[in-house]
Amino acid sequence: MTPAEPRGDSTPDADASGGPLSVMVDEPPVTARDAETVAPAARRRWRWTPRRLDLAVYGVFLLAALWVTSGIWADPAGRVAALYSSDPAQVQFFLAHSVRVVLHGEFPFFTDQFNYPDGVNLMANTAILALGIPMVPVTLLFGPAVSFVTLVTLGLAGTAAAWYRVLSRHLVRHRLAAAVAGWFCGFSPAMLSHANWHPNIISQFLLPFIVWRVLVLTRSTRPVRDGALLALLVTAQAFVNEEILLFTALACGVFLVAVVVQQRERWAAAWRPLGAGLAVCAALAGALLAYPLWVQFAGPMAYHGLSDTVRDYGNDIAAFFTPGSPTLGGNERANANLAPNYSEENAFFGWSLSLLAVGIVVWLRRDVVVRALAATGLFFAVLSLGERVSWWDRDLVTGPWEVLVKLPLLDAVVPTRFGLITTVVVGVLLALAVKRAAALRVVERRTMRTLTAAGLVFALLPIAPMPLRVTTRPAVPKFINADRWREYVGPDQTLVSVPVPAMGNTDPMRWAASTDLAFKIPGGYFLAPRNGVTGDPGRFGGRPSGIGELLAEVEATGRTPKLDERQRRRFLDELRHWRAAIVVLPLNEQNAEPLRRTVEQLAGPARQELDVWLWDVRTLTSQSA
Repeated sequence: MTPAEPRGDSTPDADASGGPLSVMVDEPPVTARDAETVAPAARRRWRWTPRRLDLAVYGVFLLAALWVTSGIWADPAGRVAALYSSDPAQVQFFLAHSVRVVLHGEFPFFTDQFNYPDGVNLMANTAILALGIPMVPVTLLFGPAVSFVTLVTLGLAGTAAAWYRVLSRHLVRHRLAAAVAGWFCGFSPAMLSHANWHPNIISQFLLPFIVWRVLVLTRSTRPVRDGALLALLVTAQAFVNEEILLFTALACGVFLVAVVVQQRERWAAAWRPLGAGLAVCAALAGALLAYPLWVQFAGPMAYHGLSDTVRDYGNDIAAFFTPGSPTLGGNERANANLAPNYSEENAFFGWSLSLLAVGIVVWLRRDVVVRALAATGLFFAVLSLGERVSWWDRDLVTGPWEVLVKLPLLDAVVPTRFGLITTVVVGVLLALAVKRAAALRVVERRTMRTLTAAGLVFALLPIAPMPLRVTTRPAVPKFINADRWREYVGPDQTLVSVPVPAMGNTDPMRWAASTDLAFKIPGGYFLAPRNGVTGDPGRFGGRPSGIGELLAEVEATGRTPKLDERQRRRFLDELRHWRAAIVVLPLNEQNAEPLRRTVEQLAGPARQELDVWLWDVRTLTSQSA
């Protein structure tokens, strides 16, 4: 992955068929004959053609992804990753929004279907339109819960397959080496961790192609065409996850600088096509993304900077030497204080892989590419430590992120996720090591193959993927599924759940998603400016809600408060602000009785309808009231 030497040929498409990284390491092109080195007798029985080899690798990746997600596939609507279920509910809401965009022409970048009436800036909340829109048929036929687990499965398998494809065809050009790297990039501990809740982060199947096209630009004879192709990839990735796109750009930049520092003569040949291609990419992608980015940064409910609760998320140094929780050798208790939470285990290579990665760098240290990769991986590993560098949960020194977080764009980055860049670097190092071992002299080949296989087993077995741990979640109430709510809720009114939708109570978002967002809800789980003031720093949730905080406390404690007339008037004002039509409390809600008694002080006696307590508050919240 470097700017390569100028080539002798001048054919227009030669830059696309060669490989910048392969040229850098003097790798001759792989031919079909090389891939079919099978004994003649075996060839007559079965030919492992290149196409069949590729399909076999893709099949292994898909089976592994199904293995990882098998617990959720058993009951997509009734199971979710253990410990925390807010992100899957949010993603399902976004998937339902994509249905409305396609079928009803709804504005894609903003919605007031939750956090009504203020609404939510979807461009600032990773609404995954590039994933949700292609999934519309699945969402319509089987529901957003099935779409969610489908995206997780395809995200893991697709990322592994994409790295295999690009490495085997263009960068390393060795199928076995590419398969090892693809496996690790698709099923690393970091990817397994995010598979619990973040399909937008694990859907990295465009990134290998973006990296490849950037490297092609360093030697392109048609920079305008290649820059335009890169712009299309960049635009698509922006609607999957902008943070991962930023990481990719930063990683490519650091890697190319690391190469040029070592071999400055390469810059003379690379800067013209690279500069021209990036200029074309910036112009075209900028034009395509100009309006969506305006909505994100200057539109309604835009915020600047992340919530303080995630800005300080960083890796512990020990996290690099410990197996991830969702792996064969992982232990959730051991990892409890080494990552912000179980969906942010962005390192966790284990001792064996960490030692092997260092050993590969030492072994191949004469290779410019290896040294550049090592510098890139180390640089982002340090940034991933966050503002305070710690070792086994003990703070040591202030990290460089303390300064960098103040820069534009970086103030919206979760620093622990820089470990995802280091993960890809380790995967490419594994590919280079396997390729080099396979290329040794015949006398040494058998020994080196044995040592290489043993080293890979030693390094990768402790972090082998295991099925995600799951837990059950409450079913969508029959009152919602039977459309009984339609008798009460009008187009500009809301259905208010008890407790009120918030970061810790996202079940009502699943209710709405199951109806393709046919009704509006107040609150929810999302990022928005503090106090609903556009341009303020971000926080989770909308304006503070007195009734929301009260009901959350009742649910947690089981104690029924005694409300005075002043509190009652204040809470009724909130219901009017939300234009509430009905208030709904599921019968099986935790501490349902204290919650029912509390709401009855506000809205009078409840009546049971199917499996919910119901309050019709239209007379209390109408404009005349």
